[in-house]
Amino acid sequence: MTEAKPGPARQHHGQHQGQHRGPLSGRQAEAARNDRRILESARAVFVADPGAPITAVAKHAGVGISALYTRYGSKEELLRTLCTDGLVIVITETETALERIKAGHDRWQVFTDFMRHLADADTSSMTRALAGKFAPTPEMFALANRSSELMDTFFGLIRDTLRPGVVAHDLSLVFELVAAIRFASPERTIELRHRYLAVILDGLRADDGARQDLPGPPPAWPELSERWIPVG
Repeated sequence: MTEAKPGPARQHHGQHQGQHRGPLSGRQAEAARNDRRILESARAVFVADPGAPITAVAKHAGVGISALYTRYGSKEELLRTLCTDGLVIVITETETALERIKAGHDRWQVFTDFMRHLADADTSSMTRALAGKFAPTPEMFALANRSSELMDTFFGLIRDTLRPGVVAHDLSLVFELVAAIRFASPERTIELRHRYLAVILDGLRADDGARQDLPGPPPAWPELSERWIPVG
């Protein structure tokens, strides 16, 4: 699944629960806060330790286990929600990038902004930690296919700004490389991720000078998607 910010993600999850129009009551607002805490905690807990029990999420979120099970019937359902929300973020960012190109923005700037936004959203940390740990739903595969289609369109529009040999699926693994940078300080993590993403972006950019061919074939879509199928 291709790798996305808590705002759009929660909006998507809300669609499954039924969108509420108008101001929330005190009880509804508290439930929404609890739900947000649960998902933020689930992401932190499972990215750090995919094998952690669901009780660790409740403890991290500071809610009772019954409150968690009221919203999510199982750990697998919680993992699916996190990753579905991540896919929605990727789709949203790609659609935004396409709209900016349509509006005449500089294509290299659109591309670098796109890369930075998704690196900050850090959905690739979930891919690294959770791929193959649960069975994706048909909805997730449909979202992943939609994300791939949008990426192909976007890549076709910015392709000539990149060095020869780079393909769209290379970008998925670039995000995973950046996501591997993780320090105790969140601020330092972001700082260093931006630093090395800048180095990678320089390497991706088309250059009139002589460059060596990229070694080995690029990743293919089946190689990336098959990691989500649980083994055994």
